[in-house]
Amino acid sequence: MTSTETEISHVKIFDTTLRDGEQAPGFSMDGGQKLRMARALSDLGVDIIEAGFAIASPGDFEAVQTIAREITDTTICSLARCNSSDIHAAGDAITPAKKSRIHVFIATSPLHREYKLKMSKDEVLERAIKSIGHALEYTDDVEFSAEDAIRTERDYLKIICEAAIAAGARTINIPDTVGYTTPEEITDLFRFLTTEIAGANKVIFSTHCHDDLGLAVANSLAAVRGGARQIECAVNGIGERAGNCALEEVAMALRTRIDFFHHDTRINSKKINMVSKMLASITGNAVARNKAIVGQNAFAHESGIHQHGMLANRETYEIMKPEDIGLEPDNLVLGKHSGRAALRHRAEKLGFTLSDNQLQSVFVDFKTLADEKREVFDADIEALILGEAIGGSGPWEIDSLYVSAGSDDSKSPEASIQLSHEDGSIKVGVQSASGPVNAVLLVLNNLTGHDLKLDSFNARSVSEGEDAMAEADIRVSTKFESYHGRGTSTDTILATARAYLDVINRIERQKKRAGDEQHKIASQH
Repeated sequence: MTSTETEISHVKIFDTTLRDGEQAPGFSMDGGQKLRMARALSDLGVDIIEAGFAIASPGDFEAVQTIAREITDTTICSLARCNSSDIHAAGDAITPAKKSRIHVFIATSPLHREYKLKMSKDEVLERAIKSIGHALEYTDDVEFSAEDAIRTERDYLKIICEAAIAAGARTINIPDTVGYTTPEEITDLFRFLTTEIAGANKVIFSTHCHDDLGLAVANSLAAVRGGARQIECAVNGIGERAGNCALEEVAMALRTRIDFFHHDTRINSKKINMVSKMLASITGNAVARNKAIVGQNAFAHESGIHQHGMLANRETYEIMKPEDIGLEPDNLVLGKHSGRAALRHRAEKLGFTLSDNQLQSVFVDFKTLADEKREVFDADIEALILGEAIGGSGPWEIDSLYVSAGSDDSKSPEASIQLSHEDGSIKVGVQSASGPVNAVLLVLNNLTGHDLKLDSFNARSVSEGEDAMAEADIRVSTKFESYHGRGTSTDTILATARAYLDVINRIERQKKRAGDEQHKIASQH
């Protein structure tokens, strides 16, 4: 039977990039970054955004609440354990949302019941029912998860799922919390759940698979074959331990093999490349070259045999078109004579929608870059756009930077920097150090009055040629916080300086917002 002879239904995409993904080591985001990602995810077409774990911290609560207030086209969800304080925080955080959901969970497997919860089956069941009822006081859309469901006794899983449905849950999630299952097992389990459980026809069954054995995408697709109609996943597959099911992989697998699965998603696939790159830039974690769908090599062909076949017919070695995920088959070259309209058009082709202010900011940098380079490629434009999106505005800007370095033992590398502040002041500093990067960072600390510790530093080329754009990613920390910064330039040292200043500017903007809020509260009293 062909796909045209079979009715195609849509599987919901529940994106947990901002919750399960963001809580993984090395992937943390601040509130502003989470909001930018949430907007991108909404534009991508995900059905539900799990915006965070509201009880986890004041910052997470504020991020969930802000996203709930700002994003109107997508259901906004907060996670909560099955206890009253979690549910209360989640409920308050999602209150502004036009479409809201609370996702409550409790562990159900023997291991978790005995060693983590120290609760009996009946106690877990009672807690689950009570918590669903509590969550329904805030929203009529409640999702229940049986944590470690894959390792839960099937008869007990049936009992607790039936109780959750009877209590009013509209979505039942069956997570493979530790990435233990196989495609055959999970297909069989979902067939059982969707056909043998009382009230199964009243709810949507969801799958949430981890990648510990490299099977998250395969298991999620197998769950769909068994009756799951919601997939929980994350952009670039980020998440706890080895990560979650990768959104881009599962969405493109369903679409590319619609003849086999007879299911699709509402994902706007032309936005996939843009969202993947945005997440990589925000978190400072580059996508592996050989990563499916969004890796740099996903549509690259170097083998002579492959190139010959591609020239004859692209379908010989490509099952998807690069433009399907927002890549252009041919790299458009812009130059110093190109105008704003051409830049906006190219940005839109790459999946970015720029406001007038963003376009102006990127255009200024584009003109500067075009004067430095003979040709400006797609990768350059993406770097400029992402740099603007990540870096934000001042208060500090680099007016000039000069660095000396070499192998002469009698001389140390030296950095000379001039900064301007939005208040009109100008500061100049010179510093010697054991290396040029160290010298630059010491000058920036001295001029801005900050004392940041460099935890990690990475620089790479994001375009080709002798005048390629360089991208610097750094992680720095204060006594209390860790920050990620990003900067781009044709000069690696300048890119590093911009990344470091990106963090300093973010810290100062946070302090200013906090001061403004305190002043506002004081004036009200």
